[in-house]
Amino acid sequence: MTKEKQSDAKAPVHRSGFVAVVGRPNVGKSTLMNALVGRPIAIASSRPETTRKAIRGIMTRPEAQVVLVDTPGIHRPRTLLGQRLNDVVEASLSDVDAIAFLLPADQAIGPGDRRILSRLRSDFARKDKDGKWIWRKPLIAVVTKIDQLSKGQLVDKLLEIGAFADFSQIVPVSALEADNVDEVAQVLIDAMPEGPQLYPDDQLTEERPEDMIAELVRGAYLEELDDELPHSLAVRVESIEPDPEGGRDTVHIGIYVERDSQKPIVIGRGAEHLVRVKKKLRTAVNRTMGRKVRLDLHVKVARNWQTDPKQLERLGF
Repeated sequence: MTKEKQSDAKAPVHRSGFVAVVGRPNVGKSTLMNALVGRPIAIASSRPETTRKAIRGIMTRPEAQVVLVDTPGIHRPRTLLGQRLNDVVEASLSDVDAIAFLLPADQAIGPGDRRILSRLRSDFARKDKDGKWIWRKPLIAVVTKIDQLSKGQLVDKLLEIGAFADFSQIVPVSALEADNVDEVAQVLIDAMPEGPQLYPDDQLTEERPEDMIAELVRGAYLEELDDELPHSLAVRVESIEPDPEGGRDTVHIGIYVERDSQKPIVIGRGAEHLVRVKKKLRTAVNRTMGRKVRLDLHVKVARNWQTDPKQLERLGF
């Protein structure tokens, strides 16, 4: 190749930016983000309103880096906590390059979806002279849980979603079955502007280790107790105590409930739930901390913390 031809050759385009992942509760936001990032960084559970913070996952490819903001499900708030979760969604939408609107294939489009669409239109769209909505940022419909439908049912669902809104693109996926995840990744990459890499190759999230550990504990309890788990449970890393002998540090964790009657549920008979959660999380917490540590779990009562501004702030909301 001549020098002239070399100078004419275009350098590969690198893309980077932020995508807000929105949808009503329990549509698979955390499951999809974990699949795209390649490692669990957000709680994936069948319980509604599992995500309580805007968790940022970083998807890095040779040609792009996409920061995924996994937002709490938009819902009608019943408590101060609920209102603060909705405020988190507002903040997450304020400065993104594209929006992934998740709609479950196995459920009908409902009032919650229409409420989210209305909010997105007010923030990111305008009507042209013919009354058609024009989006200022790409709005991508991600149709989740497609493993629940037959091919014929899926075609009908995609047509229904296409009629629901003027989406920039519609892409189906089953994150749980790893079906079409790469296609979703490519659609999101294509929606990003040209830009440099924002984070190191090996960084998967913006979360602090303490916050990730707290979420790991809460996620473990979601699985351990299932329907028995009080929805008012919150988890906070209180402190990390170094071992003076140079051995394992101790991570002190507070598990908060609203009523005395909820403590035995979380502790379990003979502390069985505490023991199982600690055993289950040992490897994940060590990996998060980058060294071997001990977990010290204590269940505490913070009365009516979901409606108390001071307690909410102390618990990180």
